[in-house]
Amino acid sequence: MSHNGDIKYIFTPGPVKMYEETLKIGGVQTPYFRNKEFSDVLLECEKNLIKLANAPSGSRVVFLTASGTAGMESVVQNLLNKDDKALVINGGGFGQRFVDICNLYKIENIDYKVENTNLTDTLELNNYKDSSALLINAHETSVGVLYNLNSIGKFTKENNILNIVDAISMFVTDKVDMSEDNIDALIVSSHKGLALPPGLTMVILSPKAIEKINPKHQLYFDFKSYLDDGIRGQTPFTPAVTIVLQLQARLRQIVRDGLESHIEKAKEIAHYFRETIKSLPLNHYSEFMPNGMTTLITTDGKKANELVDDFDKLYNIVLTPNGGELKEKIFRVSHMGDMTKEYVDVLVDALFDYYKVKRG
Repeated sequence: MSHNGDIKYIFTPGPVKMYEETLKIGGVQTPYFRNKEFSDVLLECEKNLIKLANAPSGSRVVFLTASGTAGMESVVQNLLNKDDKALVINGGGFGQRFVDICNLYKIENIDYKVENTNLTDTLELNNYKDSSALLINAHETSVGVLYNLNSIGKFTKENNILNIVDAISMFVTDKVDMSEDNIDALIVSSHKGLALPPGLTMVILSPKAIEKINPKHQLYFDFKSYLDDGIRGQTPFTPAVTIVLQLQARLRQIVRDGLESHIEKAKEIAHYFRETIKSLPLNHYSEFMPNGMTTLITTDGKKANELVDDFDKLYNIVLTPNGGELKEKIFRVSHMGDMTKEYVDVLVDALFDYYKVKRG
């Protein structure tokens, strides 16, 4: 099977396959932004993000021109201080990143390592109910584990713990509800479920989180500056203007279609892919996978990182390798963005060809 010319088929969990409508906006001249036209765009984006996250009344959005990690770092900078004790759920590379950020800013923290659980059962967390904040990656993207945000939310509510959630790789493809799940800060990024270019991160803050913001002690990431300027639809520093315009169009699309239909679409694509490759020597690495991604472990001795390289060279298909000790064991396939069964079939056909198995 030969590869498909210069077309790259992208199955990475960020960037993801973009929609034609938002791609077109990216090709237009970036407009000036210190005016009412742009203010109206940003205010609309804030309103729609609050609606889609079902954030509590009085919630606000901080728009950062930065990657998702900046969102993670900025919540620690702004919402935690020397009097806090943070319970960090560490199930992989991104949980470890929260631990590293807390350590860097000298925030007392419990590095709570988890494996083979989605924390539906939070009984063990009761040992740490004196924590003042909990930090969790809703989908631990390094291994493909989706945590039970509802059970975590009940635990934080019962113990009056500030609930900080990185929803970067599950927003739009899996359900998240700030009110129902008692979430105080929700971090969202542009290049995953929202299917936009990287470079824009949004932090949705509940009134409880807004009250907790530290006095100004940094410049670029000071939330209070963003909230003050955001009242009139502006940001303190130059925003990612074109990505904000793409965000406006994408949020309109999601609101128009209904968020549930986008979640259902990701679920259908994930199910289709997982069912179709059942006869291949690949197993699921996680039993708590989200709709937005499948994590696979090779069972025939083939090194996962070599498979990823082969697919790029042989089929022009971009898959996601892992680093560290899982480098040779697992690879990841995204179902986020403008995915169709026809698009997924390009990967499925390539997998069957690669393993010299006839597709049934």
